[in-house]
Amino acid sequence: MEIRELFKLAGILIVVIGLALRLRTTLVVVTAGLVTGLAAGMPLFSNEGIFTGMAIVTSQGKTGLINMLGKAFADNRLMTLFIITLPAIGLSEKFGLQRQAGDLIGRIKAATVGRLQITYQLFRVLHGALGIRLNGHPSFVRPLIFPMSVGAMQAKAGSKEVPDELIERIKASNAASENYGNFYGQNLSPVQAGILLVYGVMQGLGFTISIWDLVLFTSPVVVASIIFAIIQFRWLDRRLDRGLERQA
Repeated sequence: MEIRELFKLAGILIVVIGLALRLRTTLVVVTAGLVTGLAAGMPLFSNEGIFTGMAIVTSQGKTGLINMLGKAFADNRLMTLFIITLPAIGLSEKFGLQRQAGDLIGRIKAATVGRLQITYQLFRVLHGALGIRLNGHPSFVRPLIFPMSVGAMQAKAGSKEVPDELIERIKASNAASENYGNFYGQNLSPVQAGILLVYGVMQGLGFTISIWDLVLFTSPVVVASIIFAIIQFRWLDRRLDRGLERQA
């Protein structure tokens, strides 16, 4: 491989270094994209560019980097719609949403942190199968599931204070429940991006397969993820109980 060709891989190095230094992800990715494009000989802007349906090109067939980034943002702008929900969530928290959620779950005697995570994961799998995108971490986990988990833990602790170590474990379990349910549940829907991507790749490689075949083949993996999560969250309840006993 020529040295000039190696410069086209500079974007990978930028991403690795930027993430290792914990720089802002958006800045790192955009910088890597610009450097890679410039190393490949692409212009910054498309002069006299026209839309071709897939990209913006110039009369010389060159794609402008800035034009390409702008078009990519416009095509995927629906992914940022969750930002609209943030003010509503903030106001709900200000007026006691978290406290009410914690008090509600605390009155349910059978509720535990692990059982709540299992229930929430099944909830996310169902919504994934229905093709509904919820942006679970900002919309559900932070304002609802986490305070409900803490409420269940405090109800079990009684007058004892819940240690910070256990609170961190609860946060981790909340994130795990959301990620398991969202990641695997969406593969049960024929309209989700992951399934459509695999379907498109398979078709491009010449394989004859339907979207419903992919959903069917994915189902055992989804079931396995639920079974393993049940084991994990049941074990979590035991670890939390032992953590409370050490506080006594």
